[in-house]
Amino acid sequence: MRVGIPRELKPKEGRVGLIPAAAAELARRGHEVWVESQAGVQSGYPDALYQSVGCRIAQNHRELFENSELVIKVKEPIAEDLDCLARHHLLFCYLHLAPVPKLTEALLRIGLTAIAFETVEENRRLPLLAPMSDIAGRLSIQIGTHLLHQPEGGKGILLGGVTAARRGRVTIVGAGVAGGSAAEVAAALGAQVTVFDLDLDKLEKMRQLGPNVTALYAHAEDVARSVAQADLVVGAVLVTGEKAPHVISKTMVQSMQPGSVVVDISVDQGGCIESTVPTTYEKPTYVWEGVTHFTVTNMPGAVPRTSSQALSAAITPYAMRLADGTWRQQESLVRGVNVENGRIVHPALLKS
Repeated sequence: MRVGIPRELKPKEGRVGLIPAAAAELARRGHEVWVESQAGVQSGYPDALYQSVGCRIAQNHRELFENSELVIKVKEPIAEDLDCLARHHLLFCYLHLAPVPKLTEALLRIGLTAIAFETVEENRRLPLLAPMSDIAGRLSIQIGTHLLHQPEGGKGILLGGVTAARRGRVTIVGAGVAGGSAAEVAAALGAQVTVFDLDLDKLEKMRQLGPNVTALYAHAEDVARSVAQADLVVGAVLVTGEKAPHVISKTMVQSMQPGSVVVDISVDQGGCIESTVPTTYEKPTYVWEGVTHFTVTNMPGAVPRTSSQALSAAITPYAMRLADGTWRQQESLVRGVNVENGRIVHPALLKS
């Protein structure tokens, strides 16, 4: 099969679908691998590295798509990608279609088949979403810590505190991969962390992070009380394939002190904080009711080398199945199909 790895076009997005080592595995199996020129540069992988493992270099976006059957990219297609996609393409990337019906409609018009990383399920896990959720969770605390600095408009506190100064308070809603990673970093910094979820097993894991972590069932009143007291709030709620529910209301955000920060990791799926408006790394934050919001839709794009390595490791086995033409025998990939031959097939999208 002819496999294409295009250059990502979203603002400040430096990730690449497959790093050279992963592309080499496809080439060794006899597949013709095309990489758009400069696709891997921001992740630390120049064209010469791809060429050295048997890949061919396309000089522009259109040439890449014209020479591809299977397209492996990172983020959902934007206008320039949609102009190059055709009915015969099998698209494999993050899609997050639930909150963006216009993108869904565009894919339906093209008539292609698209498999979303975030809906590939295996043993009730999301193996292709997990590595980016892990990175986004860690970044949420790093970024939130910085935004709490006074020169950034924050409260002017050190999140972990010091002797004779109180610890910062962090509230995290959602104890999955993203929320769990956020809690781990916040706890290690020394912050006072409260994590909410509906899954008692996840809450038990959060409690084991340390004595400065409180894990609570997500009763609305308790969430509201914790948000009002927090310096940093992280939203990390996920319903596979569906638009995220608003578990943190505008009223809750309004109850926070000026200079506080919220980070909505769920923004790709519409956001779990009601005051969320999607942003990019060109203008990553905005202030609403005195609270700084960080709601970038491609958070892991800030660390493209780390992200590309982690993502490639996760998707390579699935990319092999797709390229070999045996993917319909793997239930996890079949579950990941969002659009097939121009029809919506994923149950979550059919409900919306």
